[in-house]
Amino acid sequence: MEINLVSDTVTKPTPEMLQYMFQAKVGDDVYKQDPTVNELEAKVANIFGMESALFFPSGTMANQTAIKLLTQPGEQLIADKWAHVYNYEGGGVSFNSGVSCNLLDGNRGMITAEQVASAINPPEFYHSPLTSLVCVENTTNKGGGACYDIEELKKIKAVCDANNLKFHLDGARIWNALVVKRDNPRIYGQLFDTISVCLSKGLGAPIGSVLISDKATINRAFRVRKILGGGMRQAGYLAAAGIYALNNHVGRLEDDHRRAKELGALLQRLNWVDKVEPIETNILIFSVRPRLDENLVIEKLKQKNIAISSMGQGKLRIVTHLDYKEVMHSYVLEALGKMVF
Repeated sequence: MEINLVSDTVTKPTPEMLQYMFQAKVGDDVYKQDPTVNELEAKVANIFGMESALFFPSGTMANQTAIKLLTQPGEQLIADKWAHVYNYEGGGVSFNSGVSCNLLDGNRGMITAEQVASAINPPEFYHSPLTSLVCVENTTNKGGGACYDIEELKKIKAVCDANNLKFHLDGARIWNALVVKRDNPRIYGQLFDTISVCLSKGLGAPIGSVLISDKATINRAFRVRKILGGGMRQAGYLAAAGIYALNNHVGRLEDDHRRAKELGALLQRLNWVDKVEPIETNILIFSVRPRLDENLVIEKLKQKNIAISSMGQGKLRIVTHLDYKEVMHSYVLEALGKMVF
């Protein structure tokens, strides 16, 4: 039995999801003739109370499309220094959009309205790039699954409105945040110009993200997706997995969050662990004690068929997910509790 806790992207479709996928009605989505893709897009748009949506093969492509639509070359976006759009999307901000990033030193990947206001370049000062977009991530990947408070997002939105800035949400793990915060997703639809949501992380679909916005913006997104090579044909089989996941896998995210917190509680009691960062959702980041090589921890766990990942500088990451069952959880808790260095 191999237990992979490297990421929540490692999940495989459940038998029920596969059966739902096999039964999907499909067409050619490049011509917008795939009924299941159309159904998924309408469903996600409705969840967030927005006008329209577009299915993408990846969250990176959805984010990069949003940035392309909301900026012009030579402009600048504001984001946290740990933002996915800056750190983990292959430099696409500069490559695709010709945009630079003003990176802020936030708290666990989250920035404040006050920080945003201070980071805006004076629009009349032509020596600096024109600030045109704010990007936030919820939950924060590198920040350990931290969730924004909706009131802070409202304050950032007010700053954006006052300074003629667009507002994008990288909602790769927004479902986890919604479960924890009990927020109404339609409030997010009112705050953001564009939202990208992922179906292939905690929800367990094999592939896919959805970009949501108003109809005019999504019509433009259709063209950008084509340019980036994101047009898919009988994509309804993949969209069906997303529909099934939204109908069946959102509530169970609470299990992932509980298990992550139980692992964190155990790690805090172990003498080879230096610090466990706050745990809100399904991402657990912890540091080993000074002078202990984190790779030794990875290797010991590997010998027990448990895989976790290193973040460097003594930090390790565990991510719980759909395929991490209770029997596995018991085994991992026991294995961690017995480890000595």
